[in-house]
Amino acid sequence: MKRRTKGGGAVELAALLEIRPGVTAVIGGGGKTTLLRTLGEELAREHRVLLCTTTKIFPFPQMPCAGTLAELDALRERHRLLCGGRAVPGTGKLAALDASMAELRLRFDYVLVEADGSAQRPLKAHAGHEPVIPAEADQTICVVGASGFGRPICEAAHRPELYARLAGVSEEAPASPETEARVLSAEDLHSRVYVNQAETQADRERARELAVLLDCPVLAGSLYRGEYFSC
Repeated sequence: MKRRTKGGGAVELAALLEIRPGVTAVIGGGGKTTLLRTLGEELAREHRVLLCTTTKIFPFPQMPCAGTLAELDALRERHRLLCGGRAVPGTGKLAALDASMAELRLRFDYVLVEADGSAQRPLKAHAGHEPVIPAEADQTICVVGASGFGRPICEAAHRPELYARLAGVSEEAPASPETEARVLSAEDLHSRVYVNQAETQADRERARELAVLLDCPVLAGSLYRGEYFSC
């Protein structure tokens, strides 16, 4: 698979996902943090971009990070791409800033928010308190990890009992494009889907199978390889 191109040059992921100025929430499993960094690095070539969370994330290596609005204001004079979050003692993670999304939106052209956790599982079903999507979000991208397809739901999905119930199967059943489509449709939390970890021809075929079952734009590819395609 090759990166999708347009006019002889690479079309970047932010353009393929149609990321708009304002607040974008990212939920699901299978590569949310990597997606945020990839989008942030692309957009920061011409814009001021903030990566942050409404839950908890690990800091981004080699990226300036601010824990307060005052620190953000000082750092954004010198950097186009910043991470924002309060350190959570003893965890190595960052929690949400003590600032409203409206305040952050005034300071940055793009605010990319990790609004979910998945315990490093490729697939995810959401409990009642999840995800924590900001009211200011213009779009919500759900990340689906293709590595979960073919594996038992009890291994591949975060909150497997809920995932299985929404999919109408047992927790021992294999996750598939069909089960994922049932979960995504039942929850109806997203405006578009990105299928990550589509490394093989079989992965890409499953991504296309999922796209046929959904009523929203679906993009697939490999964040590791920097390769993407529309389904």
